[in-house]
Amino acid sequence: MSTTLRFPAGLYGVTPEWEDGDKLCAAVRAAARGGMTSLQLRHKGQDATKRRELALRLQDVCREAGVVFLINDDWRLALSIGADGVHLGREDEAPSVVRREVGPDMLIGVSCYADLARAQGFLTEDVAYIAFGAMFASQTKPLAPPAPLEVVTAGRALCEQFAAPR
Repeated sequence: MSTTLRFPAGLYGVTPEWEDGDKLCAAVRAAARGGMTSLQLRHKGQDATKRRELALRLQDVCREAGVVFLINDDWRLALSIGADGVHLGREDEAPSVVRREVGPDMLIGVSCYADLARAQGFLTEDVAYIAFGAMFASQTKPLAPPAPLEVVTAGRALCEQFAAPR
């Protein structure tokens, strides 16, 4: 990985679709005090201006708390505000394309759902992390099919295999 920022171990938060920015910032501060190490802004319903404003507010909160801040799907927004990273899903551009656009210093994470072959393919690219799920029913992703818990164990083994010296 060519990025100087490393993706932290620990609790990875994902924002709900709350419209109240004050409430969301307060919740992020509380989660950071509770041990959250990274946060993904996942607001798909907002217009671009409101999303950018919220992203800037949350980025300030995250920086104050020492929490890595990522934007879901929108690498252009992440790049324009100087976010720590972007999280890419199935419908987004490929990590290799995004890497060329954002440069070596932005973290890129990818959704793998329950697909171990997808995860293995991404581990050969310059991604900071792979993500599986949803693992349980969630208001954040209500239509996501559940991934079996065993996929996390298999995904960890894949990561260890790719991290081993070659």
